[in-house]
Amino acid sequence: MGNNRARGEEKFMSAKRELREGTFILYFEKLFRDDSIEEIFEVTAEAEDPNDTIRISEESCKHAAEIYEKYDELNKIIEKYSKKRSVDRIAKINIAILHIALFEAVYDDKIPVNVAISEAVILAQKFAQEPDIAFINGVLGAFSRSEDSSDYKKENE
Repeated sequence: MGNNRARGEEKFMSAKRELREGTFILYFEKLFRDDSIEEIFEVTAEAEDPNDTIRISEESCKHAAEIYEKYDELNKIIEKYSKKRSVDRIAKINIAILHIALFEAVYDDKIPVNVAISEAVILAQKFAQEPDIAFINGVLGAFSRSEDSSDYKKENE
């Protein structure tokens, strides 16, 4: 019975990770384009290869759009906890990963801050450069250790 539960949790985490990766791809693309996330999703869906390892779903599109609505708020959080770089000097790939993690940590009551950070590090390991992994982890770690992390959560419940 415990084995089935473990497999179920593993399958859930895998689906969640696939959703997050699809969200990341759409969100990252949005940072370079004036098109809506929905338009970017349509173009991506048309060009999607059935052999692609990452599936971009409508749920990913919805999630990316929700995150983009909080763009300025998320940048303010990054600005507060990034001691080495201002937001406009941070690579867009890192901004995308930070925005997704902070959105999950602040606005998704089902995702604890430490899980959002772990998942951001996994995304960074897959898509970002080696030095960026430590930077992303540092910004998110500083946020999680602050009183702000629980205050932001409470404000958005």
